[in-house]
Amino acid sequence: MERRKFIKQLGGASTLALVGGLTLPAFSPKKQRHITILHTNDTHSQIEPFKPTHHRNANKGGVAKRATLIEQIRKENANTLLLDAGDIFQGTPYFNYFGGELEFKLMSMLKYDVATLGNHDFDNSIEGFQKQLPNANFDFVSANYDFKNTVLDTLVKPYKIIVKDGIKIGIFGLGIELEGLVGKKLYKETKYLDPVEITKDITDELKNKQNCDLIICLSHLGYYYKRNPKKISDLNLAKATENIDLIIGGHTHTFLPKPTIVKNKQGKNMLVNQVGAYGINLGRVDFYFDEIEGASAKGTTILV
Repeated sequence: MERRKFIKQLGGASTLALVGGLTLPAFSPKKQRHITILHTNDTHSQIEPFKPTHHRNANKGGVAKRATLIEQIRKENANTLLLDAGDIFQGTPYFNYFGGELEFKLMSMLKYDVATLGNHDFDNSIEGFQKQLPNANFDFVSANYDFKNTVLDTLVKPYKIIVKDGIKIGIFGLGIELEGLVGKKLYKETKYLDPVEITKDITDELKNKQNCDLIICLSHLGYYYKRNPKKISDLNLAKATENIDLIIGGHTHTFLPKPTIVKNKQGKNMLVNQVGAYGINLGRVDFYFDEIEGASAKGTTILV
């Protein structure tokens, strides 16, 4: 399916209920193709629900409840992807004891498709991360971490392409500057590359050479920094680039009641979403493709 056949007219709506959002344009069911994107970020080794006595998140979250929701949604739409925007590690004794093994095994059981790396995913060193990769039956992507002289060379790709119901979906990853956040001994010779310039190159590749219909960025750059508005963030990345349809964010633990609609460099609408932290929420964005009418999107945040 050629991307140029579609006129992207993205919009967003959300709700905290298990029934999702508001569909924007109405299309003929016979011609419509429906892709569901489920996503998490900054789960921080939160395997179990929070305790009933927790001051803010009592009984919320937990992998088991997330698995139930994901299974339910996949039954509704077989053309579903499950993605993560980083900081899978660090936060509970499960990580301290198992070193990430349990997190990757559970994500594999939930059938995650693609994830990117956050700064805390280096907390057991780059070798510690590499050691756990055999437990991950899903792919990691990162376009602006150059792993050439590290143990992750060739193991983490810049992007991955997945085809669902004839829709070609390109997914790439971006990570935050590690210097100052992570000790040099932990990330070794990993080089940080400019996210904006890398995004321009990657999205040009995905759109014009790979002919992707939908382009998604898994970002661990952070949503936005009020005290430093010029710092690279998801909102700034969206405004400075083109061709991205959806940025799934992480790092700042930002909870968005609905996806943010941003005008990209070409003045076209695209979506930025992030769903807090600790697996309390499951993000959902649905894309509807119609070869005659164009394409639309709706965003839904589900309380786990």
